[in-house]
Amino acid sequence: MLLYLTEYLAHHFHEFHGFHVFQYITLRCILAALTALLITLLVGPTVIRKLIRYQIGQSIREDGPKSHFSKAGTPTMGGVLILIAVFFAVILWADLENRYIWVTLIVTIGFGVVGFVDDYFKLILKNSKGLEPRYKYFWQSLIGIAAAIFLFATATSHAETTLLIPFFKYVAISLGGFYLLFTYFVIVGTSNAVNLTDGLDGLAILPIVMIAGALGIFGYLAGNIVFAKYLYIPYLSGVGEIAVFCSAIIGAGLGFLWFNTYPALIFMGDVGALGLGAALGVIAVIVRQELVLMIMGGIFVLETLSVVIQVIVYRISKRRIFLMAPIHHHFELKGWPEPRIIVRFWIITFILVLIGLASLKIR
Repeated sequence: MLLYLTEYLAHHFHEFHGFHVFQYITLRCILAALTALLITLLVGPTVIRKLIRYQIGQSIREDGPKSHFSKAGTPTMGGVLILIAVFFAVILWADLENRYIWVTLIVTIGFGVVGFVDDYFKLILKNSKGLEPRYKYFWQSLIGIAAAIFLFATATSHAETTLLIPFFKYVAISLGGFYLLFTYFVIVGTSNAVNLTDGLDGLAILPIVMIAGALGIFGYLAGNIVFAKYLYIPYLSGVGEIAVFCSAIIGAGLGFLWFNTYPALIFMGDVGALGLGAALGVIAVIVRQELVLMIMGGIFVLETLSVVIQVIVYRISKRRIFLMAPIHHHFELKGWPEPRIIVRFWIITFILVLIGLASLKIR
């Protein structure tokens, strides 16, 4: 929105050349991050007070780690704060004529609404099961498939539906119609993987921030014909604008971490985890770095696999591989302090993000 205002001012007031700087994606990335950060920091205390007032607090599993019992009643559904900050930052600083911005925004908000309903059922209606899984996955699937169809139908080049293989310069797989199913699984899978990871104070939000930053770099480079040619990656017209969206996630995520760091004053809830996870998934699809997302989001993959393995092994042999799944609970029950688990998972994510970024040059 402000982008159009600065364009108008630059066009009608030629003597003020400074308005032209707002056309640069890099500056708008900085402004989007700062806007989202300030919104989160300023509105956060009010949101926390409201959640406490209406007694919208976290419920704790009875079979969970005993250290979590002290978290009971901590305000949750704080993901609403993140999504609001991202929404306004993007509306203010992104190019709203860019189709990638709108599909990413709609997917993020759509999955956030599904998470909000789930949280509402669990926390306000006191339904411990929340939204029934079949309905939850139905709406996730509907949004994911709709996004896949839109991106496939509006693709303007073969590169937009080609799977890039990281660390190989000329190896790529044309997905064809399989693109629809693949995109669906990336979006829905990433959303639920992030949701599974969001079980400790700040555990999920900083990896989200780091991965969003890396995907923003991929998007910026792929959307610049000079950089794309130099790095031997496909040039994707208009994809550079997605860096503004990623910057908004960074700002909102860091602002939320101010309140979510151990010991947390507020939790994201499904509304935040599902929404941000879906955002990472659809952004990875747009910038054609789905496999790199799996590398950078290795913690999310590990958490998901731990649940899958635990369930399969238990159904077959009635034995447990882990003391508890997801795997961060396993380490808790082994006696690791919560901050140690959180920070070590952050460090692992940082390393994995660097490996993902290295794929730009190691080809």
